[in-house]
Amino acid sequence: MFKKVLSLCGLVAILAFSGCGDSKETSQVSEAKIIIGATPEPHAVILQEVAPMLQKEGIVLEIKEFTDYVTPNLSLDDGSLDVNFFQHKPYLDSFNKERGTKLVSIANIHLEPMGVYSSKIKSLDELKEGDLVSLPNDPSNGARALRILEANGLIKLKEGVELVSVQDIIENPKKLNFKEMDAPQLARALSDVSISVINTNFALLAGLNPLNDAIALESKDSPFANIVVVKEGNENDPRIQKLVQALQSQEIKDFILNHYKGAILPSF
Repeated sequence: MFKKVLSLCGLVAILAFSGCGDSKETSQVSEAKIIIGATPEPHAVILQEVAPMLQKEGIVLEIKEFTDYVTPNLSLDDGSLDVNFFQHKPYLDSFNKERGTKLVSIANIHLEPMGVYSSKIKSLDELKEGDLVSLPNDPSNGARALRILEANGLIKLKEGVELVSVQDIIENPKKLNFKEMDAPQLARALSDVSISVINTNFALLAGLNPLNDAIALESKDSPFANIVVVKEGNENDPRIQKLVQALQSQEIKDFILNHYKGAILPSF
């Protein structure tokens, strides 16, 4: 009888130990987390659609929103974030060069065609001599904005310069004046200028729809796709790979097309 009690106790102990092991393993899976930095629109909106998909994989997606282009890269570099999603490759390359960071792109997700907006005119033909134009003050987006103005015949830029600036304008028939500003401020200061070249994410936040409100729009074959970025060395993190798979899924492609009605386009 004593031996049977011992055997029973041993079995209970083994089962209890096994149960604890299973519980711990399950806990580890359920506690997997990705902390991602994103600008609110459209990046955080898209990520909200991705979160339930990752939850099924046992991964919690914690989205931290930023309203500037510098902090999410610095936070990724110092380890406060696992990944970020808000920028394009030319901006990332410029940031790495300027700041000495080692951040890498691992996936293209969507394109946000940059637009020219105005609260004063309905067509670029209405621009007058000496009118004021605002554009982003960071090198990559500033160059992108100038290329749009050149494509619409307002200026001509020096050839052979990758990241052009206002100093590279060699023809300016209407003697336009240029005001460089932090990208998030452009839409807020729209009434202070004749036209402004604004990134789509900040235009959307201000209630501007690129397809309806822009008086000129960047070409759809633009190389400025928005990307998923990690710190060098974390490219193969299994959690991040699952995030990329979800972002590049048919479900998210359909969401982008249906929700933004062509104002934002999938680039995968």
